[in-house]
Amino acid sequence: TNPGFVVRITQAGLDYAHQQGIAVLEKELAQLKLPDISGDFPIRRVGKVHYEISRLDLRSFHLPYSRISLVPKVGLQVSISNAFAEVDGNWRVKIHFIRDHGSFDLKVENIYIKINLKLGSDASGKPTIDTSDCSTRISKVRVHFSGKFGWLYNLFHSVIESRFRKALESKVCENVVSSVHSELQPYIQTLPVTARIDAIAGIDYSLVAPPTTTAQSLDVDLKGKFFSLTHPSTIPFPPLALAFPPDHDRMVYFGASSYFFNTAGFVYHRAGVLVFEITDSMIPKGIDFHLNTSTFSAFVPQLEKMYPDMLMKLRLSAPSAPFLNIGPEGVSLKPVVDIQAYAILPNSSLAPLFLLSLVSNVSAVIDVKSGHVVGNLKVGRMKLSLKHSDVGSFQVRTLQSIMNIFASSILLPRFNARLEQGFPLPLPDRIQLSNILVQFHQNFLLLGADVHYQPR
Repeated sequence: TNPGFVVRITQAGLDYAHQQGIAVLEKELAQLKLPDISGDFPIRRVGKVHYEISRLDLRSFHLPYSRISLVPKVGLQVSISNAFAEVDGNWRVKIHFIRDHGSFDLKVENIYIKINLKLGSDASGKPTIDTSDCSTRISKVRVHFSGKFGWLYNLFHSVIESRFRKALESKVCENVVSSVHSELQPYIQTLPVTARIDAIAGIDYSLVAPPTTTAQSLDVDLKGKFFSLTHPSTIPFPPLALAFPPDHDRMVYFGASSYFFNTAGFVYHRAGVLVFEITDSMIPKGIDFHLNTSTFSAFVPQLEKMYPDMLMKLRLSAPSAPFLNIGPEGVSLKPVVDIQAYAILPNSSLAPLFLLSLVSNVSAVIDVKSGHVVGNLKVGRMKLSLKHSDVGSFQVRTLQSIMNIFASSILLPRFNARLEQGFPLPLPDRIQLSNILVQFHQNFLLLGADVHYQPR
């Protein structure tokens, strides 16, 4: 199944995410708890020495050089090199009946860490991440003991350093795995797989497959469709394939297919909400006519005789769901609207007058504001035709100008007010978009952006 919505994260986006993640990992590693070390060591002409090293305090852990790489069809790899740490602690020694104690400082240099991350999705369509492999290599450990028998410790420092190295290597990967589970996995699960739009509809952003990696990007395929909260039904048309252009200037790209937008039209039409009524009280001030039979008798002469000086009501409805087209030239649609005109009788009942069909060329301007895709419609040429009349025949083209006024001054502002609220893009918590790019391609809208993470 083709996705209706695709999120592409470029190397630049991964580099930014990596910076944020490394900062968190550095703080986590600086809080490592190292175990006490003890043992016996024979020294020629001295005898067996029993040593204890305790209260290990990791003063700092720095990760100055690291990078994240895309591994095609596998996942992500984080490589950390030339990391270093400093440790303080206490020592005790016992040789025969002699005891002593003191402090030590230890410097760990040339720490190399390699982390492989596997990407997936769970049963609810949320993304998942886990460590498929982790390895740590430490090539340099230097320990210095102070105190009366510090010289003695320094005689077998290689044994102590070796034990430090093994303990730290084990703890680092243990901590990395824990950080991925406790920090990274819960964060990426904040990606919303459903978004409620209003009382009628929501958006399904669940993953249709695990994320895929190529040499240039990480792609996440989402269902990308609107669904009804009141009238659940199957969308009767399939999503089309999206041919992403090879752009990598922005950190993240969103591909919203025409299918995505057209599922919205289908859902709202099926819910019966694409119906609008226009009455005289809705005509904006400054427009010098009223919605009544006296005004319309200039276009429909029979109204003066049959329904003299009565208010009117127009009921606009879509006989079918509006279908939107996206191409290199932009977004357009050609909605068909039925306009039923009524006379409001003295007893408030409605008398049908005539039924018009209106076909209009509509274009859309698309933008992104505060993580929402917003739109603004512009109406072009309209074409009216008479479908039925209860008041005799009349020239429909004479109503063209008045219908233009109703559309531009009443109907369009209502649509645009709703479109200005927009719909949310699938973003994890605390992500803000900037440097927005909007492009139109065959059958899909491409949005590019840089991201900024706002820590708590």
